[in-house]
Amino acid sequence: MSQRGRDQAGQPRLLVVDDEPDAREGLARVIGGWGYQVEAAASAEAALDLVDDYRPDVVITDLVLPEMDGLKLLERMLDSPRPPVVLLITGHASVETAVEAMRRGAADFLTKPVEVAQLQVRLEKAVERVALGREIDLLRHQLRDSGRFGELAGQSRAMQEVYRWIELAASSTASVLIFGESGTGKELVARTIQEHSGRAGGPFVTVNCAAIPETLIESEIFGHERGAFTGANERRLGCFELASGGSLFLDEIAEMDVLMQAKLLRVLQDASFRRLGGKSEIIVDSRIIAATNRDPAEALASRKLRDDLLYRINVFTIELPPLRERVDDVRHLVKLFIDEFNARESRSVEGLTPGAEELLEKYRWPGNVRELRNVVHRAVILAGQGLLGLEHLPGRLQGGLATATRIEDVPVASLREMERLLIVRALDAFDYDKPRAAATLGISLKTLYNKLAKYGIPLAKPER
Repeated sequence: MSQRGRDQAGQPRLLVVDDEPDAREGLARVIGGWGYQVEAAASAEAALDLVDDYRPDVVITDLVLPEMDGLKLLERMLDSPRPPVVLLITGHASVETAVEAMRRGAADFLTKPVEVAQLQVRLEKAVERVALGREIDLLRHQLRDSGRFGELAGQSRAMQEVYRWIELAASSTASVLIFGESGTGKELVARTIQEHSGRAGGPFVTVNCAAIPETLIESEIFGHERGAFTGANERRLGCFELASGGSLFLDEIAEMDVLMQAKLLRVLQDASFRRLGGKSEIIVDSRIIAATNRDPAEALASRKLRDDLLYRINVFTIELPPLRERVDDVRHLVKLFIDEFNARESRSVEGLTPGAEELLEKYRWPGNVRELRNVVHRAVILAGQGLLGLEHLPGRLQGGLATATRIEDVPVASLREMERLLIVRALDAFDYDKPRAAATLGISLKTLYNKLAKYGIPLAKPER
């Protein structure tokens, strides 16, 4: 059945799901009379068939349906790329089930017989939620276009791809595996997924699997009862319970003991666990987001990560590129960090000198964004105002650039001759810009002039 008026363009699309014809037709007629676009389905399967083409904004479904019940339909709907707002209709005897469905992501529920006035109020709230979601999506895309997404920053094609995967992961309830080198921002990605998901209001609990001793990690994750072991003087909730309704971020999961990985796998499979020393099963309502600085294939080959656990947690796999592979983002990141640390440290740095900018873009950044952030923080404090120059950057960066100019095929020579050669190469690399050459060599400008005189190196670039 379809009820669409000529003035309904742009109105939210509603889908009514009920196996009772009178109830289904009656609801659709009433809602259509309020000016909404309405489709109706007699079963969950028929509703799912409509989703791709009709793309409803709001679904109103009976909780009791043949073959697939309303809870299963809710789960399938919320796992779709563009999940609708779901309202449930239930008999009085099933109110507890409806409350459980709301905990799983349903927006609201009504009891039979449905009161028209109450339906209209609940529906208006659902439509407001749809409008708010669209507004948030628009802001999210605007942020992405400006090179920001949550706490992440970067305008490069590689980061735009990361943002796309974050959006897909956030729109689902599936587990996520993030991998990338240290300092690339794995925890920031996990937090961004949480903040843009249906669990945004829930807790975000982090466990560093590499930092907790093997003897304590089981208690840390699952909790324990009083007297479970020596020193267990009181009950303690584990991270799974603390993350209920939100996300549990397992950082460096490949460093977790393989026996512990097996216990974790059982929890993911059964959606329940027992505290250490406990007798009752506890239902889990925590989304798992895991991270590792190892390539998953390498972690499997070295038996650091169980294959069955990997297959369970990597429904979504997000690989973070190292900073050296997205050089285009360095300048953008530096600007953001300068603004951040100007505010924090009461400084007024305006930007970078050309030499400092070139150095930052050529450096390999083994510590990735974290290292860049620390370097800029230090430089802002040292400079205080004006432009950040080479003199404000650590010597290791400048030494790294000197190495990049390379002295290839140089035969064994005296230290004096090697020093002279290094100075000449540095001058050539910077077109005889002596302050930049001195900074790259890690010496003062005065020392450079002394050495130029000592070795008879001309002050100006020789004509060739």
